[in-house]
Amino acid sequence: MKNLTVLGSTGSIGTSTLEVVRLNPSHYSIFALAAGQNATILVEQIREFRPKVVVVSSDSVLRILKSYLEDAGIPIPELRTGSQALVEIATAPEVDFVMSAIVGVSGLEATYEAIRHKKTIGLANKEVLVSSGELVMAAARANGVELLPVDSEHNGAHQCLRAGRRAEVTKLILTASGGPFRLTPKENLTNVTPAQALNHPTWKMGRRITIDSATLMNKGFEVIEACWLFNFQPKDVEVTVHPQSKVHAMVEYNDGSVIAQICATDMRMPIQYALTYPDRAAAPVPRMNWQESHNWQFHPPEWDKFPLLRLAYQAQEVGGSAACTLNAADEIAVEAFLDERIPFQGIAAVVEETLNRVPNRRAGSVQEVLEIDRESRQVARRLALAAGPATTGKRN
Repeated sequence: MKNLTVLGSTGSIGTSTLEVVRLNPSHYSIFALAAGQNATILVEQIREFRPKVVVVSSDSVLRILKSYLEDAGIPIPELRTGSQALVEIATAPEVDFVMSAIVGVSGLEATYEAIRHKKTIGLANKEVLVSSGELVMAAARANGVELLPVDSEHNGAHQCLRAGRRAEVTKLILTASGGPFRLTPKENLTNVTPAQALNHPTWKMGRRITIDSATLMNKGFEVIEACWLFNFQPKDVEVTVHPQSKVHAMVEYNDGSVIAQICATDMRMPIQYALTYPDRAAAPVPRMNWQESHNWQFHPPEWDKFPLLRLAYQAQEVGGSAACTLNAADEIAVEAFLDERIPFQGIAAVVEETLNRVPNRRAGSVQEVLEIDRESRQVARRLALAAGPATTGKRN
């Protein structure tokens, strides 16, 4: 039986991970859960999975959670807060597998230390590699740890790469749904609202990642992550828009053969793949019906309409701390857009100017990465504030 620590248990990946555990109680048990502020969901997770340790974001959330548990008559596990507590539940001797699903750089240190302690990692947190790819992959190589990607595209790529030797691969192709504005003319993006941007046509995700999908920044992050995970140069990672979201990734081999990974749009599939690797198990997802007609489309991305994708490629090509700044600035800019403080197209403007202003350098430690992240956020906040109020949805 594998003992799991789930970092980000109340988010979409965390809850899907626990659903896989629920369906396989003889294979997995929960050692620890870590969550942010959603004490209501966390109470039910504690009731069902009985973790030994639970880590939350603050003392105030801890007090609320403890009160909820007492009122419900649920046995109270060890309750903790803080970044050091995250590290300890990710590196505990009892833990076999760490699901890294905390959004943002908050999960970076715990994931990095879990790698150094030779834990198997299910990686659902893009920021770990986007912000600190060089450090993280060096630690993975040094400790013989394979990072098992949970994002559907990288998970698909991981499966496709099993079809041949890495030296035989010429190209990795990542698919993008195109988001809610795939068919929207560029000139009409000025006044789109947060509600429109959050209306993803295919996936149900958190707010930030949904906006990143609408700008194609999410695909840019995936390009960066793929470069680190699979040792590709940016020029060898191609993005194609595939609105049906059935093909998640493709790998082109040197003889011209292309291997594609295809499955339902259900995150339980890649999560279970990571948990059972190198084996496969029956997953509770819909099967493809090959007796039906399928119409799948593939289009090149509109680089001019979605400039953040270009910025992501450039950041990876430049190297150093550029991708860390890219991620930090995007998080601040997305937050400003959701608060209607900048327009949709202002997200790219804030990110690009932050990249221009924050010096690029090579980080030698996780602490240096976090300092670059803080500096980049400060610059992005000033730029978002200077941009003035958004006109989002106000020209009707």
